[in-house]
Amino acid sequence: MRVISVIADIPVADIDAAKDFYAEYLGLSDEEFDLGWVARFTSPESGANVQLVTRDATAQENPVVSVKVDDVEAAFDEARSRGYEIVHPVTTEPWGVTRFFVRAPDGTVVNIVQHRD
Repeated sequence: MRVISVIADIPVADIDAAKDFYAEYLGLSDEEFDLGWVARFTSPESGANVQLVTRDATAQENPVVSVKVDDVEAAFDEARSRGYEIVHPVTTEPWGVTRFFVRAPDGTVVNIVQHRD
């Protein structure tokens, strides 16, 4: 498994209400996507980004970070072999990703995700 990128998942009550701060004030104006419950804002200059999350659409818990990998199945197998708690099973989502959530030893919930081509 190779990590491709890491994105902070920031909990917000309302994406539209938070948009002014993240998009306008911080300049993360390139809205890559908005599914209503999650939206990603990216800087057109640097590519830096954050995801705003109200409540995950298919999981019981919200992650605090999303880690994009090149092989989600290998990441899942390794997490299980290390005895890490799987919070959300490997799931192919309708919005074009396969993902699972794992709890780090410190309690942090991490979304391990692979985008389908």
